[in-house]
Formats: sequence, structure tokens, C-alpha cells
Amino acid sequence: MHESLTFASIPILFVFIGTLALSLLSVEVGYRWARNKQARAAAEDQREKEAPVGAMVGATLGLLAFVLAFTFDMASDAFHARKLALFQEVSAIRICHQQAGVLPAAQRDEVRKILRNYVEDRLHWVGLDQARSPASANALLSRLWGQAAIAGTASPGGYDVFLDSVSKVVAARDEREMVRERSRIPGAFWATLYLMLILSLASMGYHGGVAGTVRTPVMVAVAVSFSLIIVLIADVDSPGHGLINVNQQPMVELFRELTAFTP
Repeated sequence: MHESLTFASIPILFVFIGTLALSLLSVEVGYRWARNKQARAAAEDQREKEAPVGAMVGATLGLLAFVLAFTFDMASDAFHARKLALFQEVSAIRICHQQAGVLPAAQRDEVRKILRNYVEDRLHWVGLDQARSPASANALLSRLWGQAAIAGTASPGGYDVFLDSVSKVVAARDEREMVRERSRIPGAFWATLYLMLILSLASMGYHGGVAGTVRTPVMVAVAVSFSLIIVLIADVDSPGHGLINVNQQPMVELFRELTAFTP
């Protein structure tokens, strides 16, 4: 699987259940390992001391928390970048639609129709049910470039502002697709994070076993807390597939505006 699609095809509830099960299993394995080891060592009066184990477990959990914070910051930055890319694309399309007013009537209407269909495609791209895209973004942008070429040929230098607006629409599209599809947390990073989760929670369970305590609900609370944070990061890092997504209302409103102008 491509690294940018690590969680894209998995429902977020399943990610949480799987992460929580792995966390609880890690705690239980560490706890049982320590209890069995302490039982064998008791006969030889070589029981492991709780204090040094606790210090090392605290350091391990602290490192896990730091990596989680760093990973969340990566996902949050990408989420903010997707919001900015949406606003920039909406602005570029709106300006191009306005600049089309300098073109001859027939060509102006064609350009505005292309832009309306293009916005419809963008809504379809993000999975909104109300959108029924009649053509792909590439085909629509090719048609838009074709109209720009006609305008530039008919009046060299006369439609520079319009041609520039067309270029900005294409650039905004590339930027938005880059931050949505290619700016995910790498798969290797996720693998390392989950390995750290397993080791840290197993260490916590081991510490409980060394201390000789019964299974405390606090262990479950810690496992649930770390699982929730990891699932939150996975959700933010999977645009269009989870519960947390960029609000597409600016593009929806633009589609309504362009529909009012298009014959």
C-alpha cells in the first residue's frame, strides 16, 4: 500500500478498536512477563527492584508522548495547509470567472461554463454527493487552456490578465492536490510510532508486575488515552476518509455563484 494511504481504506472506528486492542495486549503481556519473572526470582531472592524500572518506564512513556505531540503537529500543519489550499483555489477560480468578462461574448460564456463544470468536478473529487461531475479536471483545464490560447492568439497582449488568472487556477489545483494526496505522514513513521506504543505500554505493564500490584484501571486509562490520540492523528491525516475534514462550504458557495452566471 502506498504510504500516503496508510489509513485511507480503514474505517476510523476499526483503527481505534485495533489500536486499543494492541495497547491493552501490550500492557497485559508486559504485566504477565514481570509477574512470572518475579515468581521465579522469588525462590532465589533475586526479585527485580521497582524503583529503577519505574524510572525507565517514565522515560519511555515521556518519549512516546513527545513523538505523539510531534506527529500531531505534522498532521495539524497538513490540515491547515489543506484549508489554505481550498481558499486559494476558490479565490483563483472566482477571479478567473470575473476576468472572463473581458472576452468576446461567446468565448466568455464558454469559459464560465467550463469553470462551473470544473468547480462541480472539485466537489465530486472531495466526495460530496450533491456533485455529479460531467468531465475530469484535466479535461476541463485543457479546454480552459484552449480558450486562453484562442484569446491570446486573437489579441496578443490584450488578455494578459485573463491568461494570468488561468495560470493561477492551474497552480491552485496542483497545490491543493499536493497537500491533500501527497502530504501525509509517511508509513515508516507510523510503523515506528506503533512500535514505540507497544514497547512503552508493555514497559508500563511490566512495571506493574514488578511492583506486585493487581491490574489497575489506570493502565486501561493510559492505553485508551494513547489510542485516542493516535486515532485522532490518523483521522486528521486521512482527508476524505474520517470524521475530521476541511469544510467544503466555500467551494459549494462558489458553485452556486457560478451556476447563477452560467447560461
